[in-house]
Amino acid sequence: MTGLPYTAADLRAEAARQHYELTQDPDFTVVGEQMAGRYVHYEVVDAKHGDFMPPPGTPSWDDVSEDEHDDAQEKIHDLITGAADVSEWAITLGAAGLTPHEPYAIRSLGEYDVAVQIATTGQLTDTARDELLDAIREAVLEASCRVLCMKPA
Repeated sequence: MTGLPYTAADLRAEAARQHYELTQDPDFTVVGEQMAGRYVHYEVVDAKHGDFMPPPGTPSWDDVSEDEHDDAQEKIHDLITGAADVSEWAITLGAAGLTPHEPYAIRSLGEYDVAVQIATTGQLTDTARDELLDAIREAVLEASCRVLCMKPA
């Protein structure tokens, strides 16, 4: 016993609650401010690699027209507020020291049926991680097709 009136689980639960609350009513102006100086094309938006230099001519949000910027800002705001609540999952990942990887989603008839987010420890070799991710994706695809009687789109 640490003598504290709360546990690590209490901290994670409160962090997850606050994480969720922050996504429910993000300040519209702040969404626009966060776009400033950032690149438009998602292929070059990589906050985890700040030294990345995009190819010359890659547009930023500052380069689009005011109407295009306002439209994008509104759509981004709507995506944030309409997002699935993954707050507890995100906090648990951070507490466990795991790193999330590209989400994997399966669709049939144009709609998504299943999505999986995988996170791994940093102790895996690149080869082991890649092999594990491939095996999990293959297993999810096989199970989805079998159980849902579908063919992926």
